[in-house]
Amino acid sequence: MMGALAQVIYLLLGLIGFPVFAGGESGPGVLIGPTGGYLVGFVIGAYVTGRIAQTLRSPRLVWMALATMLGLIPIYTLGEIGLWIWVRSSFSTLLMAGVIPFLPGDITKAVVAAFVASRRHVRELIPQ
Repeated sequence: MMGALAQVIYLLLGLIGFPVFAGGESGPGVLIGPTGGYLVGFVIGAYVTGRIAQTLRSPRLVWMALATMLGLIPIYTLGEIGLWIWVRSSFSTLLMAGVIPFLPGDITKAVVAAFVASRRHVRELIPQ
């Protein structure tokens, strides 16, 4: 829940003019533009990841990695829908533009986040 709230705050900061979006962009135009679906997906993805992580009795690296990977699904899904609204291209073209180039980096970041979250000292900081 806190991760989703952090993403909402991120979106609000961008909406009111702080240059926090990709390329130093800000404003409501970014949210209704081609990348807006990805930005909204961040909120849902953080919520999904957090909910899964909270249900784990033993947050081992493998399970935390699975939680972070599943959190990528709403990001890419909403992002691709938003991109399709603007581009109206084929599914394969959209995948090549909005998923495939970013997947290796996103998977790497997800595994690193899972590693950090699975460490005992970090888990003790997270309210249950």
